[in-house]
This record gives sequence, C-alpha cells and structure tokens, in this order.
Amino acid sequence: MSQPQAESRPWWLGFAVILMGGLWIWGSLKLEISDRLSGLGPGAFVLIVGAALVLLGLILLWQIARGERFEPEDTEDALADAPVSYPALASVGLAVFLPALIMPYLGFPITGMISFMLIAWALGSKKVPMNLAIGAVLSAFAWYGFTNLGVQLGAFFPFAG
Repeated sequence: MSQPQAESRPWWLGFAVILMGGLWIWGSLKLEISDRLSGLGPGAFVLIVGAALVLLGLILLWQIARGERFEPEDTEDALADAPVSYPALASVGLAVFLPALIMPYLGFPITGMISFMLIAWALGSKKVPMNLAIGAVLSAFAWYGFTNLGVQLGAFFPFAG
C-alpha cells in the first residue's frame, strides 16, 4: 500500500473540524452551563457538541497522519464523481438561511413548512403541494412539542394577533 504524499493529505479538514468545535465551545461560554431547575443549561449542550467536534477533528488528524485515504464512495443512486447540482445547493442554502429572515413575520410553522419544501425539492421531490403539507404538519407538531417543553418559539402565527 503506497503512502499518499504529504501535500495530497486533507489536513485542512481536520483543522476545520477542530476550529468549528472551538467556535461551539466559545459560543457555549456565553450561555448558562447549568440551570437550577433541570441541572443542565443550554450552554451545556453546546459545550458537549463543541467538545465532540474537537475530539472528532483530532481523530481525523490522527487518521490523516497514519496515511488513511479518503476516497468518495458510490452511493445507491448517486455517483461520487457526479457534478454538483447548483440549483439544489442553492435551494438547501435558502432553506437554511431563509428562516432567520421570515420567522419573526410568518412564525415557526410556516417557516418550517417552506424550509421543508425547499429541502425536499433539493433532494429530488417535485411534489410541491404535498411537501408543503407535510412540512406544515411536521412544523406544527414541532412547535407544539417545543412549546410544551417550555421552549418559547413565539406565537403560532405572529401576524394573526
């Protein structure tokens, strides 16, 4: 088995995962780590995710140093060397960033419904009305569940009140 050359190793990937974990840890310091009521505050979960990312980044660097090769694998319906679908990528990007712009005005359920439809479209589903309906039901249940847990997601429809 031939060792890959040092310049062909993706060192940047391990460091990027560690950097992402460090950002999560840094962000957790701005939140409460413990809570009197439940014991764990919101910062604890962010801290755990950040620590896990740092650990995974270190493991990735260790694998890269050992000469582990990272080659794309063919999946069930996609080829590893297939070109990027930029419309699908843009749809996913819109589904991720759009909620920050519209949630205060349309509320959680409608925002979730739109995001679900955009992700489904990016994954190949062209049944927009059905995806909107599924997104509406899932988002309404998520809003109801989080509200019952005490997480404040705002009014169901902020424009209706």
